[in-house]
Amino acid sequence: MISFARGVPAPECLAVDELADSARGALERDGRTILSYGPGGGYGPLREWLAERHGVEPGRVIVTSGSLQGFVFLAEQLARGKRVLVEAPTYDRPLKILARLGAEVVTVPMDEDGLLPDELPEGDFAFLYTIPTFQNPSGRTLSLERRRRVVELARDHDLLVLEDDPYGLVRYEGEALPTLLELDGGERVIYSSSFSKTVAPGVRVGYFVLPHGLARELEQVAVSTYITPVLLAQATVHEFLRRGLFEPNLERVRGLLGARRDAMLDALESDLTGSARWSRPDGGYFIWLDLAADVDAAELLARAEEAGVTFVKGADFGGPPSSLRLAFSYVSPDEIREGVARLAALVGRPVAV
Repeated sequence: MISFARGVPAPECLAVDELADSARGALERDGRTILSYGPGGGYGPLREWLAERHGVEPGRVIVTSGSLQGFVFLAEQLARGKRVLVEAPTYDRPLKILARLGAEVVTVPMDEDGLLPDELPEGDFAFLYTIPTFQNPSGRTLSLERRRRVVELARDHDLLVLEDDPYGLVRYEGEALPTLLELDGGERVIYSSSFSKTVAPGVRVGYFVLPHGLARELEQVAVSTYITPVLLAQATVHEFLRRGLFEPNLERVRGLLGARRDAMLDALESDLTGSARWSRPDGGYFIWLDLAADVDAAELLARAEEAGVTFVKGADFGGPPSSLRLAFSYVSPDEIREGVARLAALVGRPVAV
C-alpha cells in the first residue's frame, strides 16, 4: 500500500543518533530535575529559548505534549458550548475536539491565497482557528495582505485568533511571511507550534505563546491533567537546540521533503492534468486535489485502496465530496510517482479549469 494519508515525516528525516546523544546529554546535565516532577508550563530552559525566539517573556510560553494537547486545553477553557470560527477546509482533529465540547463550528471560505478575511461573519466567537502557512489539509498559505487584514479585523472586533503554525519552517522555496503573532504583537493572537515537523513527532513537544492570564490558566489545567510534563523529552529537545543541531537538521528535512513535494507536483502534472486541480505549496506536507464535481472521493478511495494507494477524503476536513488530501512527506519519490499513476488510472474524468 502506498499511503498518501500519513502526514508524518519519512523515517530518514529523524535524527536518531543526534537525539540519542542529546537525551544522554540532557540527563547528564540536568538529570535530577528532568527525572522528577516539574512545572506544568514545561522545562524552564526550553521555555526561555522559545521566549527569546518569539520576543516574549518566558511566562507567556507553555510547553505541551504536542500542540494538539494544548489545543484541547485551550478549547476546554474557551470554546465549550460556544461558537468557533474555522477555515474551510481545516485540520480534522480540532473539528473533532470542538464537536466533543459542544462548540458550534462556523466556517470561513478559502481560495488559493488562504482564508477570505472579509468573509468573517459578524457575532461573538470564542476564537478563530487558522493555519496560515502551508495549511493542513490544503497546503495553502495566507497572503501578507490578508494576514494584515485578519489582524486588523481581530482588533476591530475584539476577536481572539489562534494561529497554528507547525509547518511554517518547513519551507522549500519563497520568502517567509511574518506570522500573525508578529503582526499583532500578541494582543489578540495566540500562537502555537511544535517540534514534530522540525525534530521528531515522537518527542511530543509542542508549545503556545499566550497572554499572561491565559498562560497561567493553561498551566493550571496542565497540572491538574498530568501533574508534570514529560521533562525528559522537553530537555532532550532543548539539548538538541543548545548543541546547534536544529538549523542543520531543518535544512536536511527541507531537502528530503522538498524532493518529495517536487516529485508529487511533477507526477500530478504528468498524469492528472485535465482531470484535477491541485494546490502548489511552497512548503509543508500536503497537496489538495479537486476532482470533477460529480466524482465521489469516498467511492474513489475504496477503489484506490484495492489498487494499493490511499489518501484522505476532503470531506473529513470539511471540504466538498469531490476533494481529497495527498500527503507527500512519508513516501519516497518513486512511490509517489507510482501512487499518483495508480490514482490517475482510477480518475479519468475531466475537471473544469
